[in-house]
Amino acid sequence: MKDFDFSGIDIKAVEGKYSDLLAIIKKCESALIAFSGGVDSSFLAAAANIALNGNVVAATAVSETFPAHEMRVAEEFAVGLKIKQIFIKSSELDNEEFRKNSRDRCYFCKKDLFTKLIQKAGELGLKKVFSGANFDDTGDFRPGLKAQCELGVLSPLMEAGLTKMEIRYLSKKLGINSWNRPQMACLTSRFPYGVEFDREKFAAVEACEEYLRSLGFTQYRVRSHDRLARIEIETEDFARLIDNRETIAAEFKKNGFTFITLDIEGFRTGSFNA
Repeated sequence: MKDFDFSGIDIKAVEGKYSDLLAIIKKCESALIAFSGGVDSSFLAAAANIALNGNVVAATAVSETFPAHEMRVAEEFAVGLKIKQIFIKSSELDNEEFRKNSRDRCYFCKKDLFTKLIQKAGELGLKKVFSGANFDDTGDFRPGLKAQCELGVLSPLMEAGLTKMEIRYLSKKLGINSWNRPQMACLTSRFPYGVEFDREKFAAVEACEEYLRSLGFTQYRVRSHDRLARIEIETEDFARLIDNRETIAAEFKKNGFTFITLDIEGFRTGSFNA
């Protein structure tokens, strides 16, 4: 796992934000959390478990867009934290607007998911639904935020002003083992806007990424450009990928790619948004 430099963190300010976060959550009395097992939702689940004295449920979406490995990570974390976890069947591919993969695809995905979570929260007698969006998300292209605002889903991390790096710092300090997890995103982010989604495309990309993970890579994306796969990894991992280029190429070709490239700019979040 990657280490992180927290030397630029204003510890007093961050601890103040953490106190604010607990206060924000506590006044909600109970909550259902949209839980992917990533850095943000794991920290939010842990904080909510503290603030709400265990009156919290983690809801994980089961979907073709969510890698199986990430599902296992989410389950393990929920078990370790002794938080009740439920699974919600997400059916994005049944939504024609989502399949079209327009720039606002996340709006349709999140609206469908959060609608289901709100219904489930009502069934369980939970007062609020939480999203793991953090303060950094206010500066990125996030159509899903529009959907959650329309539906009244809360983002306590964002409200407390906590950034991703601050969340990693607090997670480490509190002994939450997700603090140094790689950045994750659903499989839709591997495709250019306008390329219509289907299950086979998701399966091919997931298989290729799982192979990279089996080789020891931790931060990666396989961006799909039809028959070309563009691999994004940390620049310090370039040499290791080149050393394994023949086996990687063979595995990717088995999954339908003809050309396999290494992106010399390295890993970066949301590169298709450029």
